[in-house]
Amino acid sequence: MAAASASRSLRLAPALALVWLLALMLALVGLGQVPLRDWDEGIVARVALEISRAPWPEKLLPTYWADPYLNKPPAIHLLIAAMIALWRSGSGAALGALPPEWVVRLGPALVSSLLPPLLGLVQLRLRPGDRASALATAALALTLMPLVRNGRLAMLDGAQLVALASLWWALLSVEPGGRRGGELAALGLGIGAGLATSLLLLLKAPAALPLLLAALALRLLERDLGWPVWRRLLLGLALGLLPGLGWHLLHGLARGSDALAMWTSQGFARVGSSVEGHGGGPLPPLLEVLKGGWPWLPLWPFGLGMAWGQRQRRWGLWGLGLTLVSSGLVLPLRTQLPWYSLLLWPPFCLLSGPVLASLVRSPSRWGSAALIPPKPGPMALIPRFWMGLGCLLLISFGLAAAGLVPLPGATWPLTLSLGVGLLLGGWLLLSRRPAWRLGGAGVLVAGVWLTLLLLLAGPLWLWELNETWPVQPVADLVRHQENGPGQAVRLWQEAERPSLNWYAGRRVLQVGNTADLAAESDGVLLLARQQPEPEGWRCRRSAGVAGLDLYHCSPKVPGPP
Repeated sequence: MAAASASRSLRLAPALALVWLLALMLALVGLGQVPLRDWDEGIVARVALEISRAPWPEKLLPTYWADPYLNKPPAIHLLIAAMIALWRSGSGAALGALPPEWVVRLGPALVSSLLPPLLGLVQLRLRPGDRASALATAALALTLMPLVRNGRLAMLDGAQLVALASLWWALLSVEPGGRRGGELAALGLGIGAGLATSLLLLLKAPAALPLLLAALALRLLERDLGWPVWRRLLLGLALGLLPGLGWHLLHGLARGSDALAMWTSQGFARVGSSVEGHGGGPLPPLLEVLKGGWPWLPLWPFGLGMAWGQRQRRWGLWGLGLTLVSSGLVLPLRTQLPWYSLLLWPPFCLLSGPVLASLVRSPSRWGSAALIPPKPGPMALIPRFWMGLGCLLLISFGLAAAGLVPLPGATWPLTLSLGVGLLLGGWLLLSRRPAWRLGGAGVLVAGVWLTLLLLLAGPLWLWELNETWPVQPVADLVRHQENGPGQAVRLWQEAERPSLNWYAGRRVLQVGNTADLAAESDGVLLLARQQPEPEGWRCRRSAGVAGLDLYHCSPKVPGPP
């Protein structure tokens, strides 16, 4: 059985290699064309920069502006630090030079590009022999906007999904067998599953344990492994967990009770309370799914229905189980950020991939024993829906070209490529000819992929940068002050911007009232949208840029009585 599984994976290897190359193009195109964004990118970049300057073994205990960094473990930060060191070595840049944005994002982007082929391999384990579903799953992961966009950022979430998919694949690859076969293989796969969990522990530690226990529970529910195999698997798992557990032990010994912050205030506290004003509940992640799942969202309900009908089989058990686990980890959180919903997308791909594959299969196979419905039924509405959506996009493009609707010029190529892909792909999927249906799926995926490529090649993909003032001109203004009086620079009644700190090369903290200025007896430079008037202080404007003005402020000298 193991040999047959390996043979099937090898036959799929060229197609998955192509998927990875396409994912790599999406990961790298235009990577350095936009500034780092708040909050995570600015913080992660600074921590990585300080790691790159620190000697061993201090690199293992990261800092943020010289203070202990207690938010997240350092796996991604160490990777980015290695990229910065390579850039510094290759370019001859000074130790104090800031690396370009593409260097900061390169490591996470490369790791995230592995997710589509990995999910294809997971699907092949769930549905042995069903190479079409495996390839369709990889194609969906390749062309989902939330996965593509967030995987390019200097953040932890793309690598977290890669580690999670690796954990699933390792556990699914464990097969029953004799002492010389299955048990020894289980040891190696257990080590692999443990290393994947170690990576989770070094990325987002509080999520590692529930994700591991859920995957083990699903594997146990299959009831196909005897105790000798389980014993080897658990032994390998324990060995693989050593790196992750070892770092947390080191962190605890070095920083004492402060090391618990990434488990408490930065971890489990987000389950029952709103941290830093980010309100939660199930609505925000559901909205993220509704916004980010197009054009593949119509596949999902059919995938859920198919999995329910086959809940006694491996694919149905794991598809429904992983959906429940990811939903249970994300939806109840009282703190919600947009990237928390990324955990929902791998189960989405595993459930929706077979639905896309079933739209391509020949009618003679719809009644076979394959894990698909006996006939297409309402599923045939999906290609018609894509055709309608493509028509709307092409009509919008035509009206914009005629000057009848105000469609921004930068979005015209995106509208055209997506509209053509949806219309032509949906139409071909309705054909009675198998080759045409296969071509329709290819056209559809190619249209979405090309649209994403065009989007990522320009500045529009990081739209959060338009939500507030640009940091780079302000950072230039702040850096210029280093040649001035040397006073502290503060933001007056404005939230701190980690990206501003990054580009300015110094931390620009927030102050909001006179009490916050008590320590600045020698004067302070305030960045403000309007004239600051702290009581007992005199402020004089000296420069302005990007909607902010720089004020030289000093305490008023009391006059004679």
